[in-house]
Amino acid sequence: MNRFDLHPYQHKAVEFVLEKRRCGLFLFMGAGKSVISLTAVSDLLDACIIRRVLIVGPLRVITSVWAQEALKWDHLRHLKISIATGSIKQRKAALNANTDLVAINRENIKWLVDLYAEKKYWPFDAVICEESSSFKNPSAKRFRALKKVLPRTTTMILLSGTPAPNSLIDLWSQIYLIDQGETLGKNITAFRRKWCEVDYFGHTWSIKKEHVTDIQNIIKPLCLSMKGADYIQLPDRIDITEKVMLPDKVMDDYKAFEKNLFMEWDGKEIEAISAAVLANKLIQFTSGACYTDEEHNWTTIHTAKLDALSEVIEENASENVIVAYNFKHTLTRLKERFPRAVVTDKGGKAVDAWNRGEIKLLLAHPQSSSFGLNLQAGGSMLIWVDLNWSLELTQQMNARLWRQGQEKPVRIINLVVVNSIDERVAQVLSGKDVVQSDLLKALRG
Repeated sequence: MNRFDLHPYQHKAVEFVLEKRRCGLFLFMGAGKSVISLTAVSDLLDACIIRRVLIVGPLRVITSVWAQEALKWDHLRHLKISIATGSIKQRKAALNANTDLVAINRENIKWLVDLYAEKKYWPFDAVICEESSSFKNPSAKRFRALKKVLPRTTTMILLSGTPAPNSLIDLWSQIYLIDQGETLGKNITAFRRKWCEVDYFGHTWSIKKEHVTDIQNIIKPLCLSMKGADYIQLPDRIDITEKVMLPDKVMDDYKAFEKNLFMEWDGKEIEAISAAVLANKLIQFTSGACYTDEEHNWTTIHTAKLDALSEVIEENASENVIVAYNFKHTLTRLKERFPRAVVTDKGGKAVDAWNRGEIKLLLAHPQSSSFGLNLQAGGSMLIWVDLNWSLELTQQMNARLWRQGQEKPVRIINLVVVNSIDERVAQVLSGKDVVQSDLLKALRG
């Protein structure tokens, strides 16, 4: 493939980056954010406008996406990319290599900034920040580290399909990485004072309703958003809620635990010391097991979801299926129930085998499988056995299948225990989706 094979919307995004140089590309999942960014920085490198590029992102994406993406395109194969992961010795070797771009996982960005602070210089005048929403916390070490080198960075490209997974407050630190506070305020305190209100208890901040449109409009010149359906033909997506009924005795225990924050099961005491802990414990309960101590020992409570999962898989025997789980005890029980299932691995061998159609049942944790992976070639059915509070992880995981290149209608199946916290999780995710959808619509190019 060469540059002429880029879709018109991708050409448009490249031109936007070249014009702005410091910007956010909040594009739909599967839009080709990697090839867009590489094409733009390739032009800037060829014109000697920038000298070296740093790519920061999730570990799995850093090791398995960027270098491979460059090799797919004729106009990008000249780019030399080193991967600064692994041991300190391996990272330093990648930094010292004669390359145009260096890719590093976000957990090591503080180490990198500290390393060059000792040397009193910063070798990267361009930064590509993959999945920029992971920098949404202004108190996080990764954000504060990147903030230090902004004055020495002339090009900053933020990439995300989910820039505001919880609320528009998530935007402050990301926009700061673009303009160092010129648009939304020099610090999070100034941002809150101008745009937000706090609840009665003084703990939870939210954007004032009258300022939602103001924020969307003020950041629009810095960001480009596109909706996939406007530019490419995606296959149908069918979202299905598979209702799961717990046995009466188990549901009685669920309700008692929800009320009393304490239960005893199989001789093990399970306690929730706060509302937040209770919410997590209840999701574990609906999944079929609960942790009983801080060492993550656990006890099985029921098999209702695994039974429902077995039925769905049996009814779709001809399909290759991905099962998304959240808890280690869920993974253990899944492997016991489905001994031929394959778990995604750091090296990517399972992903490659899946895309070749060699795996019937793939077990994937959204935290490690949601970003950057292309899974559309191996199947078209995803089943959530454990629901997830995170809209970002949920949408990103779903987009591993429902993306450009998928040739079949995609079915997303949520196993939801009736009259339980599962229904509340689905409702919360729907509310968050409205906020983010409105933002992306307002920023659409």
